[in-house]
Amino acid sequence: MFLKIRSSKPEVKVVPRRKPKKRLFPLLCLASLGLWLGYKQLQNYFVQPEAIFVLGGHEDRERFAAKLALEHPDLPIWVSSGSPQHYVSEIFTNAGVSQHRLHLDYQAKDTVTNFTSLVKELKAQGIDSVYLITSDNHMNRARIIGEIVFGTQGIVLKPLSVPSDDSPEPIEKIVRDGGRSFLWLLTGRTGEKLLVP
Repeated sequence: MFLKIRSSKPEVKVVPRRKPKKRLFPLLCLASLGLWLGYKQLQNYFVQPEAIFVLGGHEDRERFAAKLALEHPDLPIWVSSGSPQHYVSEIFTNAGVSQHRLHLDYQAKDTVTNFTSLVKELKAQGIDSVYLITSDNHMNRARIIGEIVFGTQGIVLKPLSVPSDDSPEPIEKIVRDGGRSFLWLLTGRTGEKLLVP
């Protein structure tokens, strides 16, 4: 008869290490994006803008801003590269808005420079939140740029879209100008000379 001798050491099972699921990272990114967007929506709901910021170039935007200015008589109005100065002044005067509230700036050459050319001036004035006025077809691109340029400098956007008959801008323009905004953050340059006419 054979006797079995048992070792006093307990048997250790080696379990192969599981690799983290590849789906976890995209889910975390998506959850983070969702939380950030939710935070921005709440922030937009509760923020009380301290100025009106108009991306000029379309008369409808300037007329919309003039009506909004009547509803908020204490807010200064900043129009970035809008219609000719005499015409913009006339729109606001005819609406009954005092000219001393109106700040016209013609430094910007495009949407990215609308934001980058005035962000320091707005901060110097102590403005931490603005109504962002632009056409509805242009708002997605303007918000991306604004969140990068103004948002990183502590200026909160409350977007108000002006209805238009134009179709929404292509995603390529949004991506391009979002990239240019990040370039500005890193280098102080907007890459406007890289644009093809």
